[in-house]
Amino acid sequence: MSVTIAVAVFIISYIFIMSEKINRALVALAGGVLLLLTGVYGWEDAVTSYIDWHTVALLFAMMVLVAITKKTGVFTYIAIWLAKVVKGKPIPLMVGIGFLTAVGSALLDNVTTVLLFVPVILTLTNLLQLPSLPYLITIILTANIGGTATLIGDPPNIMIGQAVPHLTFISFLQHTAPIAALLFVLVMIILSFLFHKQLKNIDENRIQELMNMKESSYLIKSPLLYQSLSILTLTIIGFLLHPVFHIDLTIIALSGAILLLIISEKEVEADTVFQQVEWVTLFFFIGLFMLVGGLEEVGVIDELARSIMWLTEGDMTYTALLLLWVSGIFSGIVDNIPFVAAMIPVIKEFETYGMANLDPLWWSLALGACLGGNGTLIGASANVVVAGLADAQNKPIAFLKFMLYGIPVVILSLVIATIYIYFRYLIPFQQPL
Repeated sequence: MSVTIAVAVFIISYIFIMSEKINRALVALAGGVLLLLTGVYGWEDAVTSYIDWHTVALLFAMMVLVAITKKTGVFTYIAIWLAKVVKGKPIPLMVGIGFLTAVGSALLDNVTTVLLFVPVILTLTNLLQLPSLPYLITIILTANIGGTATLIGDPPNIMIGQAVPHLTFISFLQHTAPIAALLFVLVMIILSFLFHKQLKNIDENRIQELMNMKESSYLIKSPLLYQSLSILTLTIIGFLLHPVFHIDLTIIALSGAILLLIISEKEVEADTVFQQVEWVTLFFFIGLFMLVGGLEEVGVIDELARSIMWLTEGDMTYTALLLLWVSGIFSGIVDNIPFVAAMIPVIKEFETYGMANLDPLWWSLALGACLGGNGTLIGASANVVVAGLADAQNKPIAFLKFMLYGIPVVILSLVIATIYIYFRYLIPFQQPL
C-alpha cells in the first residue's frame, strides 16, 4: 500500500506542477504532507533523511549574498559592460552569457552561478527590450553543461567525488571537461539557430543609447559596495579552495552570508534582505525532496537502480550505457541528487563481484545525472532557481515550453556521451563482472 501511495502522490503532484495551475511550491509541499499523513514515512525521517538541508541552506546563503550585493548596482554595471562589449547584438550577447555561465558553473557551482547571472540578464533584456526566454534557457542549459566539467560544478559530481577518493578535481577536469566543452559549442550553435528569428529585430536607437551609457555611473560607491564584493569574492575563493581544505560548501556560503549581514546592518536591514529571498523556490525544494523521499522510502529508486544491473546481466558495456541513459532520463524527471545517492552504494557493490575498475560506471553516472538535468525545469537545482528568479520578475518560464528545448538537448548530450564513454572507457575495459 505504501508503494502505491508514494507513487500515486508523486505522479499526481508532478502533473499539477507541469500544469502550472497551482503554485508549484504549494503542490510539492502538499504532496509531502500527504505522504506524512498517510504514514509513508514519519516527520523525523523527512527532516533528517530526505530533505537535503545542505542544498536548501546553500541556496538561502547565496540568495542573501546576491540580494545585498544587488543593492550596490554592480549587476547593472556588469549587464551594461557586457552589452557594450558585444555592441548590443542579441546573438553574440546570448553566446557571451552562455560562456560566462558555463565557466562560472565549472569553477564555482551552477546554482551560485545562475544566482549571479540571472539578475544580470533580466536587467539587460529589459534595457534592450529583448525577449528574456532565449537567454534564460541558455543560462539553464549552459549551467548544467558547465557544471558537468568539474568536481565542484554540480552536486552529483561532489557526491561521487566524496564517495570515490581517487576521483579528484583534476580527474574530473581530465574526464568530464572535454565532453562538456564539446557539448557547449554544439548547444550554442543550436540555440543561435533556433532563436535567430526571435532575436533578429532590435531597436537601433536602444543600441545607440546603450553605447552612450557610462556603466560606472550605475555603481553606488558606498562601503556596502566594497563590503559585499569583498565577501562575495572570499566566498567564491572558498568554493575554489574546497578541494584543498575540504570545508563544506554550505558552511562557506553561510559564513559569507552571515558575515555580510552583520557588517552591512547599518546600510541594509536584515529584515529587508530576508524579504528578497526566493522563499517559494526554497519551499519548492523542500517539498520536492519530500516527494522523492517517498519514492526512496518505499524502495522505488533503489529497485530502479538494481534493475539496471539485472537487465545487463553483469556486462560492463551494457551496464555503463544503460546507467548513462537511465540516470539521464530519470534526472530529468526528479532532481538528480537523490538518484545519485541511491546509485553510489549499488555501484560500489560491484567490487564484490571481482570488478577491478569501476571508473567507466562512475563517469557514466556523473555524465548522465548532470546532463540529464536539462530535461525539465525540476531536473536540476539550477533549473529551479532560474525559474524562481524569473517568476519573481514576471518573466515566467512555462514548464512544457522549456521541455521543447531541454529534451532534445538531453538526447543529443546522451548520444554524444554514449560515443564518448564507449570509445574512451568501454573498449579498454570490456570484461564481464
